[in-house]
Amino acid sequence: MTDPRGFLRIPRRPVPPRPVEERLDDWREVYAGQALLPLVSEQALRCMDCGIPFCHSGCPLGNLIPEWNAYAAHGDWSAAAERLHATNNFPEFTGRLCPAPCEDACVLAINTDPVTIKNVEETIADEAWKRGYAPPQPPQRLSGKTVAVVGSGPAGLAAAQQLTRTGHTVVVYERDDRLGGLLRYGIPEFKLEKSHLDRRIQQMREEGTKFRTGVDVGGELDAAELRRRHDALIVAVGATERRELPVPGRELSGIHQAMDYLTYANRVQEGDYAASPVSAEGKHAVIVGGGDTGSDCLGTVLRQGALSAVQLDINPEPGEARPEAQPWPVTHPKVYRISHAHAEARGREGIDPRLFASATLHFEGDAEGNVRALCLTEVEPAARSPLPGTDRVLPAELVLIALGFSGPEQGSGLMEQLGLTVDGRGNFARGGDFAALPARPAGRGAPGERDSEGGGDASAARGAAAWRARTDGVFVAGDAGRGQSLVVWAIAEGRAAAAAADRYLTGSTVLPSPIAPWDRPLVA
Repeated sequence: MTDPRGFLRIPRRPVPPRPVEERLDDWREVYAGQALLPLVSEQALRCMDCGIPFCHSGCPLGNLIPEWNAYAAHGDWSAAAERLHATNNFPEFTGRLCPAPCEDACVLAINTDPVTIKNVEETIADEAWKRGYAPPQPPQRLSGKTVAVVGSGPAGLAAAQQLTRTGHTVVVYERDDRLGGLLRYGIPEFKLEKSHLDRRIQQMREEGTKFRTGVDVGGELDAAELRRRHDALIVAVGATERRELPVPGRELSGIHQAMDYLTYANRVQEGDYAASPVSAEGKHAVIVGGGDTGSDCLGTVLRQGALSAVQLDINPEPGEARPEAQPWPVTHPKVYRISHAHAEARGREGIDPRLFASATLHFEGDAEGNVRALCLTEVEPAARSPLPGTDRVLPAELVLIALGFSGPEQGSGLMEQLGLTVDGRGNFARGGDFAALPARPAGRGAPGERDSEGGGDASAARGAAAWRARTDGVFVAGDAGRGQSLVVWAIAEGRAAAAAADRYLTGSTVLPSPIAPWDRPLVA
């Protein structure tokens, strides 16, 4: 176990990022080159090894956090890596990208600072690779069954790895020229260096997973034909239908969707362009949207040399403390948070680049049709209605729309060819012939309801059918069925859909199923 008094004598000390001036001059990760040890091992000693580890409930993967905290505290990286990979295929991704709801569910978070779980997770994953504790795990025998996975984001990759390791022959189809989905082209290099992604994909190749890039399933490749060629098919295409900003002036040049902008920036790092076709260099940049994608855009425009950068958030500025209406441990509280990009934009003056409770009224352009200004207004927090007399104008020569996604693309042919339907939220429906089963309340399912061989009391039929689309043998995983969410939910969905597909193919499964499709994080 860890030190029983560690949380009393050791203050919380996250791994420090590189200095702002240094990291704005390159595209390397903000923590690149920072010493993780022995700081992280000492921080792991703060874990209390609670009798009821609520950090488990904060993570849809059900990560065994107290266990690998104890091993990390004592430097047993082999055991720590085994416990970490027992529930998470890609901890080097989640350790860098997840906002760590597990830390908000830590018992210490009741009245003090939680354990630096995210730092510990990243360190274990990196030490595992460094020390050779993450070797390929090819199956001992093949099942003779084949599975097609459409989409190579975290859900698709997780499903593919689980099914490959259990003995099925898996082929992953990706319409882009490189693998990874949003991990490749949506996440900036300074948050996730793509060498981590390439290394994991190479591991999967050595295990036996096959990959096909540049294949548009539903377009040039008929999805129904692909289903006929395989014993099962998993749809993991993500939620890429972008939300728009329908205000006057939207047609002006210089206004772009955030994902287009981030893709160009990532392709520069891949060597496809010498410079981005859409750059913030020497421009006043405004980012519309207060979420993680907006923050990613902020960090990118700063590295490209923007003259100024402002991020608009329609939500009111949250407070520093957890609101009473968002109780521990079941909610990820809406509190004032500063991302690395926000810290970079604050600079020496310490001015937050975000304008809270603000909404766009219209854009103004010049005679050539280029955007030159954005007119905004403050809004009333509850109704989000404009407040009279609060209009103001921001200089804007580059505007990035980062308002999230409304679901999977529905005009690609994939939906029609596979007979997919959509639910009330615009996502691909799942439930198969068991769609009439009673709806489940929000929140994680009880452990006894997880459908895995050797544990749980959920019926095998329900476990397999829950992830199935209307077409027999077709399963939906990740944001395509859930809607836009966190990387941990995508991986959990991929693992659960793999278990359902394995049971469909063989009649039983030993693969874990950490969540059900109806599970949702609890919010106030």
